[in-house]
Amino acid sequence: MAMFDLDRLITDLFKTTVLPGIAIGLWLTDLIGRCTCAVAVLLFLVGFVILPIIFKYSYALQKSILFLTFITYPPNLDLKRPEKSGLYATRNFYVNHHDHEEDLEVNVAVWHVLPLDLVRRYAKELHVDERTIANKTLPTIDGITSNGGSIVADEKHHAGDRYKGIEKVLRSDGFQLTDEKHQRDLFEETLRATTNDVVLYLHGNTASRGAPHRVELYQMLRALNYHVIAIDYRGYGDSANLSPSELGVVYDALAVYQYITSITNNPVYLWGHSLGTGVSTHLLSLLTEMSLPGPKAVVLESPFNNIKEEICAHPFSKLYRHLPWFDYLISRPMYKNKLRFESDQHIAEFRQPVLILHAEDDLVVPFELGYKVSVMGGAPRSLQHGWCSSTAFFYSPPLPQLYRKALDMRGKSWGPIEFHRFEKSSHYGHKYICRAPNLPEIIVRFFHAYRDAQY
Repeated sequence: MAMFDLDRLITDLFKTTVLPGIAIGLWLTDLIGRCTCAVAVLLFLVGFVILPIIFKYSYALQKSILFLTFITYPPNLDLKRPEKSGLYATRNFYVNHHDHEEDLEVNVAVWHVLPLDLVRRYAKELHVDERTIANKTLPTIDGITSNGGSIVADEKHHAGDRYKGIEKVLRSDGFQLTDEKHQRDLFEETLRATTNDVVLYLHGNTASRGAPHRVELYQMLRALNYHVIAIDYRGYGDSANLSPSELGVVYDALAVYQYITSITNNPVYLWGHSLGTGVSTHLLSLLTEMSLPGPKAVVLESPFNNIKEEICAHPFSKLYRHLPWFDYLISRPMYKNKLRFESDQHIAEFRQPVLILHAEDDLVVPFELGYKVSVMGGAPRSLQHGWCSSTAFFYSPPLPQLYRKALDMRGKSWGPIEFHRFEKSSHYGHKYICRAPNLPEIIVRFFHAYRDAQY
């Protein structure tokens, strides 16, 4: 034990002094001047000592770095007009709720993307040019075509009564799709009247619900005939201009989930991406704690174990993660301020089936390093406790590790855990698993398998 401590002391001393030591060494050998040396040492102190100290004591800075709400793209995006983002037959609206934790009124911006079968059926009434409607082949299960999660062997048999409510709204006096009340009545009736299932999408940090890679996913899901509900948490897009927190964004997702379930009894699924996977697992845990009915299943795309481990492997931390004080000044303060997103804990607190998707070439939540840790048959003590330290710089948040933890911690009678990896050669990275040709069949089979299950 004494030798381990001595080795760590030597390693930490080297990491602390190597950069300023190089500058001083160059000055002593007359390769650089005194002023250049002083500037180099000062930059080191500011960048690697003073800024981390500021980060430790600034809750606002911690939230800003975690949620990255200041990064917006594409430029000049009009979120009130989703058709500008390529989403015809899509309603933009807002769900208001009261955050009792912070005693705030919060407006959450939402898009409701209609399933393609409805768009095709009511193209004229929805002001959609039929020539622009995608014509994609739907996956089949046991020789029967899927239809938004339900399997319909005889469409004509079911069509008679299903659309009466929608057609009643469309034929009401003075109906205008551009009228906000008429549009609300129509879109909410589509949730009530049809058998199409609903996917609630919870995005990661940066940008908004209108980011191009997110729109690609909505288009894929709508082509499978799912309703897609996509939200922006507080601080993102045109939602309430409030600083987000972990509980805050979870409450935003809860408010929209309750809005959906107040309208339809059709199955609802969660889909979280990146930071949204942490929101999804926390939301499911909260619903269980509140003894409220939860969604049928959850998809976790590019998830991480928890924020403490994620920031150790994120590309932005590459310059800092080897510093001896990284854990003390950066990762621990976020944990103490309840910026945790502990999916590795929450995944053992709800019963619903889980589908994990991850690309091997994901650089934001690296796949390979996590895989190496998960197959080593053991982990260093610092890894077992979930902390990033200077002796564990090779560690990254392991997706297979999350999968393994889910298998170990969840009840045997609970919903199963499925894991799908996407090969590095496909170049899907962190954002573009939605382009995988086999993804539609994976999703349809997963949702259909648990559509009527009870856990």
